[in-house]
Amino acid sequence: MDRRKFIKTAGLATAAASTLAAPAIAQSAPEVKWRMTSSFPKALDTIYGAAETFSKYVAEATDNKFQVQVFAANEIVPGLEAANAVSAGNVEMCHTASYYYWGKDPTFAFGTAVPFGLNSRMQNAWMYHGGGMELMNEFYAKHNLVAFPCGNTGAQMGGWFRNEIKSLADLQGLKMRIGGFGGKVIARVGVVPQQIAGGEIYQALEKGTIDAAEWVGPYDDEKLGFQKVAKYYYYPGWWEGGPMLHTMVNAAKWAELPRSYQSIIASGSQAANTDMQARYDAKNPEALKKLVAGGAVLKPYPADIMEACFKAANDTCAEISAQNADFKKIYDAMVAFRRDQYLWFQVSEYTFDTFMMGQQRKKAL
Repeated sequence: MDRRKFIKTAGLATAAASTLAAPAIAQSAPEVKWRMTSSFPKALDTIYGAAETFSKYVAEATDNKFQVQVFAANEIVPGLEAANAVSAGNVEMCHTASYYYWGKDPTFAFGTAVPFGLNSRMQNAWMYHGGGMELMNEFYAKHNLVAFPCGNTGAQMGGWFRNEIKSLADLQGLKMRIGGFGGKVIARVGVVPQQIAGGEIYQALEKGTIDAAEWVGPYDDEKLGFQKVAKYYYYPGWWEGGPMLHTMVNAAKWAELPRSYQSIIASGSQAANTDMQARYDAKNPEALKKLVAGGAVLKPYPADIMEACFKAANDTCAEISAQNADFKKIYDAMVAFRRDQYLWFQVSEYTFDTFMMGQQRKKAL
């Protein structure tokens, strides 16, 4: 992706942006103070920390002339309302997961992840160089938003279960804390999705109010102590193969910024995007070892569950595509990109990783 071109075209998301061609504005460096509301609590230091990384980058790149103050979820806006507040102009920007707003329009899900979508590297490739960012910003403009990738957890885990899951039959009637698009899909194979806030999951599992719960991955899950109340830890989180977060900016506020500040927002978001996944990749291995030592039993999802869920995801997307032109346009583009990506990944990347993992199993590493 040509980021300079995107910076220029993204400003066209609103009519106001098209009037901001004056060189004096583009060359100025005014004092600007914005607020960024996060969808995450400070306790989740890696996810929440991406917003702080972004804020620090912006301040340092402008000699503190452009300051972005970060607020945790619920400090000024409820976590799941972050983008809505930005869209309405109540806050200048937010750091959030686009799929939180899929209930307004399922097309929002593509900004983060759809079941059996792209892994994190593919998601970056699609966004930056495959037209994904342009497609999403064309959609976001309808909601008064301009957005940039700003973080990724990598493929997430498949959740904590109080009882072992041996086949598709064991999912029938099972109550699982799982939100968003993934919940819609897994409901098709018999699971009863539950919407429960992160801080309430442990108690719900402990009391038996729910039978299972998905969260993020080892580093965040270990903090919450799930292994104490639900020892079976399944993988992979097929509904979140490469879940991406975004910096979202109110379109009118974006249009008011000098072009240099727009570029800094794009660059700061990209820096935080890279840093967040690197931090998770560095922290997850040690956390996973602690979880297993604490009683977690790692299990892959049985093949019949994966196959059934894959079919359910395809059927769900086909149904939505038939009713939603925005969704169909982006889904078709993502599917075409995914097809070519897996052709490439299975050649060199997969072969190398498979060999090295074999060496690890032989204790040669």
